[in-house]
Amino acid sequence: MELYAILAVQAGVAAALAWFVAHTVLGHPSPVFAPSAAVGTIAAAIGRRTRRTVELLIGVLAGIVVGDALVWVIGTGPWQTGTVVTLAILLALTLSRGGQVVTQAGGTAVLIVTLAPVQRGLEVPRIIDAVVGGVIAVLVVAVLPVNPTRLIQRAARPLFAALIEQLHEAAEGLSSGDADKLAAARDGLAELDAPLKLLHDAVSGAEEAVAVSPARWHRRREFDHYRRGTRYLGLSIQGGQELLRRAATAVRDGEPIPSGLPSAVHYFGDALALLQIEMESRHEPDRSERLILTAVDRAAEAYREGVGFSGNVVVAQIRTVATDLLRVIGRTEQEASARVRERFDRRQGDGAAEDSAAPGRP
Repeated sequence: MELYAILAVQAGVAAALAWFVAHTVLGHPSPVFAPSAAVGTIAAAIGRRTRRTVELLIGVLAGIVVGDALVWVIGTGPWQTGTVVTLAILLALTLSRGGQVVTQAGGTAVLIVTLAPVQRGLEVPRIIDAVVGGVIAVLVVAVLPVNPTRLIQRAARPLFAALIEQLHEAAEGLSSGDADKLAAARDGLAELDAPLKLLHDAVSGAEEAVAVSPARWHRRREFDHYRRGTRYLGLSIQGGQELLRRAATAVRDGEPIPSGLPSAVHYFGDALALLQIEMESRHEPDRSERLILTAVDRAAEAYREGVGFSGNVVVAQIRTVATDLLRVIGRTEQEASARVRERFDRRQGDGAAEDSAAPGRP
């Protein structure tokens, strides 16, 4: 909610400044398009305003050109409005495929047909108003940026809390053989789309604040890491859903459930709890990485003890989720895959050595 409250303040300030500049400084009597473009730029797309501003201006340009030209010829009215909007959108589609272009072209055409006076010589001032609004919006974002770190932390906390809770519930259900609890935990992971999107928006907003605010330029790489980490966190949640789905199937089918499987799932929850603390304190995620790899150890032990068909899938998914979580903390694809594979194989080898050394073994 903090992100959207800040956006509301930015939009209000940008609209007021855009109107003031267009009306008072440039002397435009009715600068409708300056505050409209400012608000559209602020709300267009968090973290991608440079691209969206260009799209917005293309859409406004298309709406102004078509609107002014046709209104002068065919006048105003219901069918004229429909004709102008249709042709403005078609022109916008020839200039760009962006949805923002289409929206702005149609909206601008409607404003011209219904509100703007039919006078020659207003085309250039309207375009200037749109440019002024877009530029002022970007400047407002630079001057009134969000607090990037606090923004991400506030968005991440409810997501991590829900994710940790569902993983611990799933571990308990797997340990007790409760397929319904596993299914409920899987459904809980499936319901994390909204908080995950909020985190994506927060990271994008933080990246933008760092990009446009000179005082925070030195932290660009840090927030680029957050962006990649958030993407792989989403992948790990998807992998967790598949893991729990097959775990529930294994329980229902009466397959053996070695203690390493619920232990691995529980370690994932613990690793995420520790990762959140390490992120907020800006410490290296060494301890959370150790817990992720410990989950791989437990999965290897379970595989060595023996699992069924669905249990094999669960083990494979544990390795996949572990790889994604290592990507979350900053490991490369090659590093993450190699660490999980080496840890799993090493544990398998240790187990084989223990078995061969046991009394009665040939």
